[in-house]
Amino acid sequence: MNNTEIEKMLSQKMSENSFAKLTALNNDAVIEFVAKYAELCSPDSIYVCDDSADDRAYIRNKSIENNEEIKLATEGHTIHFDGPKDQARDKANTKYLVKEGVNLGEKLNTKDYQEGYDEVHEFFENSMNGKEMYVRFFCLGPVNSDFSLSCVQITDSAYVAHSEDLLYRTGYEQFKKVGNTKNFFRFVHTAGELENNVSKNVDKRRVFIDLEDNIVYSTNTQYAGNTVGLKKLAMRLAINKCKDEDWLTEHMFVMGVNGPEGRKTYFAGAFPSACGKTSTAMLPGETIIGDDIAYIRPRNGHAQAVNVENGIFGIIRDVNQKDDPIIWDVLNSEGEVIFSNILKDENGKVYWLGMGTETADKGVNYAGEWEKGKKDANGNEVSLAHKNARYTVELDRLDNSDENTQNPEGVTIGGFIYGGRDSDTSVPVAESFNFAHGVLMYGATLESETTAATLGAEGVRTFNLMSILDFLAYPLNDYIQHNLDFGSGLTNPPRVFGVNYFLKSKDGKYLNGMLDKGVWVKWMELRVNGDAETITTPIGNIPLYEDLQKIFSQVLNKEYTKDQYIEQFTIRVPELIAKINRIRKVYENESGSAIEQLFAEFDAQEKRLKELQSEKGDHVSPFDI
Repeated sequence: MNNTEIEKMLSQKMSENSFAKLTALNNDAVIEFVAKYAELCSPDSIYVCDDSADDRAYIRNKSIENNEEIKLATEGHTIHFDGPKDQARDKANTKYLVKEGVNLGEKLNTKDYQEGYDEVHEFFENSMNGKEMYVRFFCLGPVNSDFSLSCVQITDSAYVAHSEDLLYRTGYEQFKKVGNTKNFFRFVHTAGELENNVSKNVDKRRVFIDLEDNIVYSTNTQYAGNTVGLKKLAMRLAINKCKDEDWLTEHMFVMGVNGPEGRKTYFAGAFPSACGKTSTAMLPGETIIGDDIAYIRPRNGHAQAVNVENGIFGIIRDVNQKDDPIIWDVLNSEGEVIFSNILKDENGKVYWLGMGTETADKGVNYAGEWEKGKKDANGNEVSLAHKNARYTVELDRLDNSDENTQNPEGVTIGGFIYGGRDSDTSVPVAESFNFAHGVLMYGATLESETTAATLGAEGVRTFNLMSILDFLAYPLNDYIQHNLDFGSGLTNPPRVFGVNYFLKSKDGKYLNGMLDKGVWVKWMELRVNGDAETITTPIGNIPLYEDLQKIFSQVLNKEYTKDQYIEQFTIRVPELIAKINRIRKVYENESGSAIEQLFAEFDAQEKRLKELQSEKGDHVSPFDI
């Protein structure tokens, strides 16, 4: 279509106000993008949103009017249900569209570009008949910042648009500043045909990513992980964008740790699921900037970071008043909260798994009408809420939100933390010898150990490179090399730490309490600022007993014995060598200079471990090193 045809088509589907908002951006690429999918998806109407409170209210009200969300008893609270088969990120159908000659490596899920493009566009055709198309503008990272990335989202789901209002910074005014450019991220989503207000054809669920044109296509799904384009889908685009530039996109929280005499040190941490990421970011007495994704740029020889997001799409299972008082207060007070896939009773109250209070015996949940003892078609009991059920809130609702959350300059990162989960190998906390050693031996070897309670097989270790493996947009070697290059370009790179909160004794009991991680972060804060000495071991530097004894007393008012220290910080040589051999196999089909450097570190660490073993034995007390 030429410009006249585009203007005519859009003006027929938009109000005069919406059309004016779109054209006021003076961005040809945005107008062409909206016009293309307006023609293909054929919505009955199009609503263009700016940054105003009125437009946010319009979206929220539309979500309720469309029955995508239901009002609850507490003012500002709503609940959304995804279909029973649409409860998580669809890894199998999330694919990169690649053209001939492009190789992203064997661990990335890809599809021929033209084949995937044609398939998803067939699903888009007339998919918005009878619906309204919402055109949204957001900013990843703080606005008016070097970190800012502009985004436009097209969706036919008011729930998706409402979720984005809570999770991201509005970006309409930011879009005006970028000028007539194609340099922005694009997202197109349709829930597809609906049945009982949920996506009907989940067998046709597709999430395809075009790295060349920075577009994500999502069809036949409502679940936010597949549809809220600015979250993990935009993360993939940003990972690809920054690979040829001097910055990082990382699956990391950003938190502030309070030190002596009013000092605060900021950390960024990458943890696979169920390894303690959220509980670390939300430690009592510390502050949070973000719980999920960080952009990190070099500034004056340091690493400077921002939270990409402005809210939390958090797993609600096991959130309770005792362990999660800050989140609990938000979820039980007035203000905007979207609950998803938990139980709603007839009085508009909600209940979830592990909330620590009495729950209702009947109500409505993601599976429809529910009562205690209900079974599915296979005879399995249907729980009152889904184990992946979520809550969506803005970060500034949290009492521990850091004062620099919206700082366009970001915060200086003193340390990177890589957190895995194993029962018998790694010490609770260690510091790498240098930045490269930490990236390679803590980040690039990260594992998460499963439990019998969740997957039916205890002790199965899942490799997850820097907790980012599911979201990588290019080969493993190149990603590791990019991190190494970033660190080598800094005069004061972050110190790198590895943590493991799940070490067990021989009788299967955890050696640490849930709040002990507060001691490890306080020790890391001291190390970053040169206020604590260490013991050098083959795997890195570990704390002195006297320092930990003092911190346990100060932070937790708890005695910490020498026996506890020995059991936790013993160097377990056979287990550590076994880990090296496991990770070698992971990388055996990869190649490149970073992989060569990684294997050299494997060899060096194994040599140090064997030397210790020959002198001191298999399991070596920290007092004997």
